[in-house]
Amino acid sequence: MILKRTLTGVVLALGVAGLAVAEENTGSSTADHSKFPILQKDFKSGPEVTEACLSCHTEADNQFMHSIHFTWEYEHPETGQVLGKKNVINAFCGSVAGNEPRCTSCHAGYGWEDMSQPPPQAATAKDCLVCHDTSDQYTKLATGAGHPPLEAKGKTITGAKAWAVDLTKAAQSVGMPDRDNCGNCHFFGGGGDNVKHGDLSSVLYEPSLDVDVHMSPEGENMVCSDCHVSDRHQWAGSRYNVLASDPHGTGKPGEERHAASCQSCHGNEPHPANIKGLKLNDHTDTLACQSCHIPEFARGGVPTKSFWDWSTAGRLDEDGKPIKEDNYVSSTGQHLHTYMSTKGDFDYQEDATPYYAWFDGQVEYTTIDRKIDPTKTVDVNVIHGDRADGTSRIWPFKRMEGRQAYDKVNENLVYTHVWGPTTDTAFWTNFDWGKAIDAGMKAANQPYSGEFDFVDTYMYWPITHMVAPAENAVECAECHQENGRLVDVAGVFMPGTDPNGWVGLLGKVIVLMSFFGVMGHAVLRIFSRTSKGDHHG
Repeated sequence: MILKRTLTGVVLALGVAGLAVAEENTGSSTADHSKFPILQKDFKSGPEVTEACLSCHTEADNQFMHSIHFTWEYEHPETGQVLGKKNVINAFCGSVAGNEPRCTSCHAGYGWEDMSQPPPQAATAKDCLVCHDTSDQYTKLATGAGHPPLEAKGKTITGAKAWAVDLTKAAQSVGMPDRDNCGNCHFFGGGGDNVKHGDLSSVLYEPSLDVDVHMSPEGENMVCSDCHVSDRHQWAGSRYNVLASDPHGTGKPGEERHAASCQSCHGNEPHPANIKGLKLNDHTDTLACQSCHIPEFARGGVPTKSFWDWSTAGRLDEDGKPIKEDNYVSSTGQHLHTYMSTKGDFDYQEDATPYYAWFDGQVEYTTIDRKIDPTKTVDVNVIHGDRADGTSRIWPFKRMEGRQAYDKVNENLVYTHVWGPTTDTAFWTNFDWGKAIDAGMKAANQPYSGEFDFVDTYMYWPITHMVAPAENAVECAECHQENGRLVDVAGVFMPGTDPNGWVGLLGKVIVLMSFFGVMGHAVLRIFSRTSKGDHHG
């Protein structure tokens, strides 16, 4: 059971009319929602609960409908690209368009079944419970376009067997979001536990101290919103526009925060004022905190998917039935699929060393309007950064390797229709890539030449969670050695990394000169003593 934090900053609702009074950040709730008459009814649907919530929280609808959690759309202020789940193509299940309501099962609303249209605009289409339920029994149906299961049928968004959600119990339990509220969607992105991010898995529901010092009940017992602070349902932190460095971070607990950055709590000189600490503080203008303090990702026994080859999907057995192979065994003994007829070949990583690169926080996606070079590995998302710009830091990433479909004539990545048990175009049903791509492109209202092939891809995911205890941070020698962690990062020179470079050779010369100097001095002393002995003989 997840440890529930006390409710803070909650609007106290009075009576059926729902008069609101000012927030009280006293550390405990000022309201017991189980006592509100409007929440004591027998709710028959999620939208009915939302209607009751809005009778008191009158501005929540308008605030939330503009959040990226609801629109799934984000206009990047630097690149101008229109991103968000609604628009991007990824290296996992490809795209949302054409795969509703499977993908929109994790939408923070109800009933979005057509990605060519905006999410349902009715006030009651927002899902209050997905973020605010504290009863630990609210969930969403895996194929329900955001609706909860009201009977024990099907699967939930976490892959578990569905149960009948008690909406009344959930409505009366509402509080501030906890780790499970966020994790039930974010831990299971890409079709399974820790598939996408690498640093977000079910182990973070209640992690041990060695997995995450912030979220562990043995450590700070923090929840996601302690870092991802919010204002009127807008959250700090975005994988599309990351705060790569935060020179204005105060490092003073209790002060007002707006950023989801390490520096906003720890400052830019976080290490103690001793010899080692002062030297480590010299690194903060070059290294992201995460590069040292997250030595490996996919820790705690839950592997992450590191390779996905869609081109091999569709192979069937002698009877024309789908094939499944489970040849990867995790550290906990769990067998994971390495081939599926529906999805192709896979590989995994556990306790994985990150990929490192300069990063200024700006991410540019290879969207449908971008031409690709199919003779090279295509970056699904390009991470920008340069040592000389004054903003970039060396960041850790999960680099996902993939092989996915593209249009041979138009030379762009494509949308694919993979899920759809009642259609004759869904790949997972009919194993026909031609039909699946054509249907996916039509669903996204995009042109398609009718000719496809597969191209190698990389996709990058910033690693920011699973912060290890200080004693487990990356040691100096792991970078300051030949073929160290940062060997492939451009524009980096560190003593000890290249013994055959000019600095290394100079060091060898100095060592040899020192050696011969000492030896010469010793020889001179011997001869000196000998000559003195002869003189007094």
